[in-house]
Amino acid sequence: MGDGEVKYRRLEKTGLKVSEIGFGCGNIGGLIIRGTHEDQLNAVKKAVEMGINYFDTAPSYGDGKSETHLGNVLAELNPEVVLATKVGLTLEDMRDVRGAVQQSVKNSLKRLRLGSVDVLQLHSRVAMTRGNAPWVDALSVDDVVGKNGVADAFDAIRSQGQTRFTGFTGIGEAAALHGIIESGRFDVVQAYFNLLNPSAGWSVPNGFKGYDFKSLTNKAAERGMGVAAIRVMAAGALGGVEARAGYASPTVGGPLVPDSDYQRDEAAASSLSFLVSGEVKSLPQAALRFVLMHPAVSVALVGFSSLIQIDEAAACSGAGPLTESDLDRLRRIWANAP
Repeated sequence: MGDGEVKYRRLEKTGLKVSEIGFGCGNIGGLIIRGTHEDQLNAVKKAVEMGINYFDTAPSYGDGKSETHLGNVLAELNPEVVLATKVGLTLEDMRDVRGAVQQSVKNSLKRLRLGSVDVLQLHSRVAMTRGNAPWVDALSVDDVVGKNGVADAFDAIRSQGQTRFTGFTGIGEAAALHGIIESGRFDVVQAYFNLLNPSAGWSVPNGFKGYDFKSLTNKAAERGMGVAAIRVMAAGALGGVEARAGYASPTVGGPLVPDSDYQRDEAAASSLSFLVSGEVKSLPQAALRFVLMHPAVSVALVGFSSLIQIDEAAACSGAGPLTESDLDRLRRIWANAP
């Protein structure tokens, strides 16, 4: 495994130097939402001491609790970190996009106890047209990059000095996601990428039944965008029993991709035990090594429910790729997964 020091990568055209392991402050790991202040303080302090400098939160995580708790901890520790938060927009918000974005950012900055963030990201599904099934709540590409759309509203926030860079969460219709990347309006994309669905990073074989993101990370890299990998543990399905312990959410929340099924993902994960051998001590470590071996990935976001998980994730930094024989076996599994 790695030498214990978290390595850094460039968040591409932002120029930011970010740890290749990022601290996800969402619901699945749950520590920043449901943990005690002492545990939250210790976790962030430990992460920073190990070299983790990228923290990702959102207003929807714990209905604002994630931002509030993270803001309290950062105010106390005052570390040098790269902080990303989000703006979730509904179809109703399209009546006044700029107003909705400004209000969301105002509320986030108040909870975070900051005057600005490093990265502001759209946190809504997108499709080629509004509400295109199965993404009934999806914004359209035009809503995002068209005149007076989300990108324009984000640029206004940037001009006000409330964010340095902008991005979006890559969930929704693949063609729409690629279209937004091609627009060149954003600096960072969050890509759904893991051992069970590698399609954001690699071409998947015939027979692959998961949703195909059509090598989204490669398209982003071509445009000079930074890539933050999300759901690297498949909402905990790749984490085993430990992923549901501690402050972890007892439920996994809504699916991010069509036809997603957590129980099916857990069953599929059981076929990956061959990856746990030699230096790889657990399936979560294999999952992280898989994501980090992709050259387009700037940072892999991991949700934590305990301090031990921070150690385990940090140990994967700089550990190197999976073996070619393991990758060949994975390709056969992807082609024949139920």
